[in-house]
Amino acid sequence: VIYALLEKAYYDEKSGKLPLLPLWLSPTQIRIIPVSDEHLKLSEKLADDFNKVNIRVDIDDQQETISKRIRNAELEWVPYVLVVGDKESKGKLTVRIRKENKQKEMTKENLVKEIKKETEGMPFRPLPLSKLLSKRPVFRG
Repeated sequence: VIYALLEKAYYDEKSGKLPLLPLWLSPTQIRIIPVSDEHLKLSEKLADDFNKVNIRVDIDDQQETISKRIRNAELEWVPYVLVVGDKESKGKLTVRIRKENKQKEMTKENLVKEIKKETEGMPFRPLPLSKLLSKRPVFRG
């Protein structure tokens, strides 16, 4: 089954579409990217809120530029990328949606509803790694 999903993603990529796994199968469903260290607390609160409703989320707290962290999330096929800055502390979230290849403003509740609708009836396992990318093991070859 995994082979078939990866082969479909390969053919999607060859035809010009962005490759992606089904949302319920994606290891990380939401990647939160704080703009600066001041936004890390808000990012952790958002991650905890998403974890409470069984959504796999991690935080890219590495010391890289925002564009590089967004690119890394896209290379890892993360379905939803959320950049957290001053604007997001007021309640509206700007979310990059891989499937639609665009950004959308939405509330946290609407994002949860959208993910829950798409993953309804599918199995769930929590993320077995640290939610902070800087705390995960790094393999160098």
